Amino acid sequence: MAEPAPRPAPSRLERWKARVAPSGLKAAMEGRRLAGTVAARSRLAAAASTRLARAAAGRTAAALGPLRGPIIQGAKRTGRGVRRVLSRIRLRHLLIVTGSFAVLLALIVGYSIATLPLDGGLQVDPTPSALVVEADNGETFATRGVFKGAKVTAADVPVHLAQAVVAIEDRRFYGHLGVDPWGILRAAWRNWQAGGTREGGSTITQQLARLMFLSPDQNLRRKIQEAIIALWLESQLSKEEILLRYLNTAYFGAGAYGVDAAAQRYFAKPTKELSLSEAAMLAGLVRAPSQLAPTRNLGGAKERADTVLQAMVETGAITAEQAEAARDEPINLRTPPETPPGTNYFVDTMAADVRRLLGGSPGDLTLRTTLDLELQRLAEGIIERRLDAEGRQKNVSQAALVALSPDGAIRALVGGRDYEASQFNRATQARRQAGSLFKLFVYLAALQKGYDPRSVVVDRPTQIGDWEPQNANGRFRGPVSLRNAFAQSINTVAAQLADEVGIPAVIETAKRLGVHSELPAVPSLALGSAEVTLLEMTRAYAAVATGNLSLEPYTIRSIQGSTQQALFTRPGSAPRNEGFGESRAAMLDLLQAVVREGTGKAARLPNVPAGGKTGTTQEYRDAWFIGFTPDLIVGVWVGNDDNAPTNKVVGGDLPAEIWRDFISRAAPLLARGKPRTPTEQVAPADPGDAAPAASGAAILRGVPEVVDTGTLAIRGTMVRLEGIQGERGNMARQLARFLRRREIVCAPGATPGMQRCRIGRHDLSAIILAAGGGRATPDASEELLAAEDQARSARLGVWRRRR
Repeated sequence: MAEPAPRPAPSRLERWKARVAPSGLKAAMEGRRLAGTVAARSRLAAAASTRLARAAAGRTAAALGPLRGPIIQGAKRTGRGVRRVLSRIRLRHLLIVTGSFAVLLALIVGYSIATLPLDGGLQVDPTPSALVVEADNGETFATRGVFKGAKVTAADVPVHLAQAVVAIEDRRFYGHLGVDPWGILRAAWRNWQAGGTREGGSTITQQLARLMFLSPDQNLRRKIQEAIIALWLESQLSKEEILLRYLNTAYFGAGAYGVDAAAQRYFAKPTKELSLSEAAMLAGLVRAPSQLAPTRNLGGAKERADTVLQAMVETGAITAEQAEAARDEPINLRTPPETPPGTNYFVDTMAADVRRLLGGSPGDLTLRTTLDLELQRLAEGIIERRLDAEGRQKNVSQAALVALSPDGAIRALVGGRDYEASQFNRATQARRQAGSLFKLFVYLAALQKGYDPRSVVVDRPTQIGDWEPQNANGRFRGPVSLRNAFAQSINTVAAQLADEVGIPAVIETAKRLGVHSELPAVPSLALGSAEVTLLEMTRAYAAVATGNLSLEPYTIRSIQGSTQQALFTRPGSAPRNEGFGESRAAMLDLLQAVVREGTGKAARLPNVPAGGKTGTTQEYRDAWFIGFTPDLIVGVWVGNDDNAPTNKVVGGDLPAEIWRDFISRAAPLLARGKPRTPTEQVAPADPGDAAPAASGAAILRGVPEVVDTGTLAIRGTMVRLEGIQGERGNMARQLARFLRRREIVCAPGATPGMQRCRIGRHDLSAIILAAGGGRATPDASEELLAAEDQARSARLGVWRRRR
């Protein structure tokens, strides 16, 4: 029997299958078992859920009871109604709705095209002309009107200016056809994320279309017209021409239309000379010129310029190093910040004088005025401080002050507590009863009739017709001298004198001294029942104080046109003394007696000869003091706009105290000449030039860290600045930015534990106070108080009004 053929040796694959198959089969069987277990568990869970649902349904049905059937029927009927409505909607209905929207959109677009203002264009009103206002020392402190620079050409525009505008306004400017869909989508997305309008999607071409042809109204028609005109502009002009027209047309704030006007307005230079930092600042203004104009918000303008520089880095226009160098470059405004609010009362008065002198003269004008900025800031600060301290208690909400030089020049004028709240000028426009101030004219008329200060009159009950004047204290003194009667402001004596010389003579005297208001010929006129302005009464007292009947208050010394030609120069005038005679010397004696021993004793100053008169009206509605020294004639009024009575404030009270505070601090300024103004003190200088405060004193030098605006840290040493109550928060952050990487030098101050620090040649405490970075301490020096007055009058920093 033949043996079976031997089986061939198994291959490698067969040996692998023999080894792996049993374990694979086992794994498969285990998987099936587990799957069966999971399925069983799932079935059990489903069954449990079903039982729970049925139980819940049963409980719900039991709870609903009789309502169960109606609810089910209502649900069925609602479902059938929805199915019927859906079954009735056909494709033709959708087409009708879609077509209606398309027709409506076509009508809107057609109407927008039909109403395109293609004959429009930006119209800059040629009037009023720009006014550049200088103080008496030549310092520019205000501007008004519209600045119109020259139209720049491509050769006038620096490359970095064009790059800055494109980087911040329209990065895809050179790649789109006038409208940028991606820019619109990006702006819409970011606005949606921010929950409001934070970014615009308009291109430079669209902005030019709006500036040249359209109104700023935000509506669909205007947006469609803007897009259509932008596409048309792109087809007619090159990108360079569009950008150039945009720069010549855009508004840059502070009355400057066009980039050349802005360069001249802010930096006093032509466009081609703008530095990178200056170009970045101008480019950043276009989005919000009124808010970011550096004359109004220098800090905001600098922050926006930083954003522009970063955008230029991102677009590759400049390097990061160039951007950092531009940030460190100081921005020097060659024209002043926005007119300080308080000086606007003076500027309003001056503008009226310009119209009277020149009419509607075209062209930009430079005006040299009579205003003394130091005296103006001083006056505003004193009034604000006094009203803050005593106004509520004494029920006084307003005050006004006028300071005249002996020739009639208005050196300071405060028309109210806050120009931003009310532009009504209480020094030149408000007509209020003069009270006893009017006795000047009564007594002067009597002196011209033969009376003298030693003449005796009787203080007694007096009746003139139906009028019976009363004294303020209700008593009668009997025989008194004319000097004593005037000094004590005795009403019955003034009434008797006016009756004797005649009311017409009193009116004539007032008119000759410059009172232009209507004066009724009634007996009560002797006690100031007529309504007059503070300016005209101050002018009358100035005429007596100087002996110059021709004295007229004025605000303008000279006017120059744009080509520097003189359009007006105030001529000198010889004083006219006729009409006074010996009566003026006697009147001066009476006025000095008021301050020396009478109702104006609160105005007395040591070693300063002064005269003046108090005035108080019925029910204490108005209180006045007008006084004079050899250098100044100053009038003060306090009261309320609604004519409400004050809390028994008389002329010898708050008005006389304001007058004394002003004269006591103004006299040294006028005597020794003006010190450096706080604005000049903020200019950076070489720190190495700083001199120690005292020889041998411990000097601390270094780059400070700011704790608050009155406290610094230098190399671990805490430094308390003399004369400042420090502020934290935003004020401290602004100071830190100002002092970034700048060295200061500190030495012990006059107050123990305090330091006087300098940055360059300038006192750091004065810089901080002038910027409104803190409040002066009660023991602060006159220099620091003057710096605080400047910030207070300009409403800077801590003095900014919150409304």
